[in-house]
Amino acid sequence: MIKLILGPLLIFTLVGSALASGYLLQFVFLYPFFMSFIWIVGGIYFYLHWERHGVRAKRPPLIENPPFVSILIPCFDETANLTDTINAALAQTYPNFEVIAINDGSSDATGEMLDALTVDNPRLRVVHFVKNQGKAMALRMGALVARGEFLLCIDGDAVLDPDATTYMARLLVNSPRVGAVTGNPRIRTRSTLIGRVQVGEFSSIIGLIKRAQRIYGTVNTVSGVIVAYRRSALHHCGYWSLDMVTEDIDQSWMLQADHWTIQYEPDALCWILMPETLRGLWKQRLRWAQGGAEVFLKQINQMFSWDRRRMWGLAIDYCLSLAWVWAFVLSLVLWAIGKLVAMPQGLNVPSIEPPEFWGLMLATLCLIQFIVALVIESRYERHLYRSIFWVIWYPFFFWIVMLTTSLVGFPKALFTLRRKRAVWISPDRGIS
Repeated sequence: MIKLILGPLLIFTLVGSALASGYLLQFVFLYPFFMSFIWIVGGIYFYLHWERHGVRAKRPPLIENPPFVSILIPCFDETANLTDTINAALAQTYPNFEVIAINDGSSDATGEMLDALTVDNPRLRVVHFVKNQGKAMALRMGALVARGEFLLCIDGDAVLDPDATTYMARLLVNSPRVGAVTGNPRIRTRSTLIGRVQVGEFSSIIGLIKRAQRIYGTVNTVSGVIVAYRRSALHHCGYWSLDMVTEDIDQSWMLQADHWTIQYEPDALCWILMPETLRGLWKQRLRWAQGGAEVFLKQINQMFSWDRRRMWGLAIDYCLSLAWVWAFVLSLVLWAIGKLVAMPQGLNVPSIEPPEFWGLMLATLCLIQFIVALVIESRYERHLYRSIFWVIWYPFFFWIVMLTTSLVGFPKALFTLRRKRAVWISPDRGIS
């Protein structure tokens, strides 16, 4: 019951305070400015401290007595991408690993293809589910049969860089308190405007945020498409939750609440497919928004204990971002009503345009953020500067998607009592 009260109460308190004090529009305009500045500073520090001396052309340093790594690949209806994914996983330069593919009750020929691939690849093992059990259960089963202490998990459409396993295993070996390492996903689908904008999004937004969050101490979520876990950390946290829409966000919060550290390894590249239709993009981002809300509501019962203090930053960031969504929408509503009737002084929103100075500052800072991120990310992908044209559309297009999915996803998570297993369907993986 507490989650049904405290979650909305925190959001409404923030928005209500801004409204009552007349600072609603200031919050709407200044919050993106503040967060962009935080991301830029954190991203630059991460780059200067850890990245700038790395050279992609060279092989990663050798690991003495490399521990055994199990690469887990949950698959559901993956016939179009399966061969590339399995072959890339088997082509890792890391010397000591196995690949375990979990066929999660696929309705196509995924199971037959996996069995055929095992004939010529002794490092590949296959687990079959009779019916769809969900990604979390597939990962659990893969962990159960895996022989490695380190579990590298990728999606059934992901293509690993040959050195990805080495880079991720190195961080787990070097620090026994690292519970997970999240990699650097790169977009393959670029045939439409939506796909090209996402190239810029992952390079200039998501990558920079992960760098900054790593510097400030906690990471909101690993990239479920490429993440390596320490098995003992997963075991201590109870492995993946079966009823969460986004198992990666849930596991990230559980690990860090249990005092494990999550690292970000930009050299661990993984080429992925993303939606290129509005319908596919909406479904994906709504699932992310609902999953984030589910995890927040799940954790909020214990969030105020001193033992969970390291999680306070994540909780505050989530509350502020959701408050910004509601504040933005409320500003639009009050402005529209004000065009029809006279509004009280405290509720009057005369204009939704930012003041000239702050509008210029926000646009300038966004451009600086894009340039900084693309300069950093250009080490990992050639000709990335071409994305600058597409990424400028991000605020106009994806902010609308974020707004609408947050508005729908949070209430959906709040009033949906999840008791059944979260299963999956094959998502939109771009236009062939």
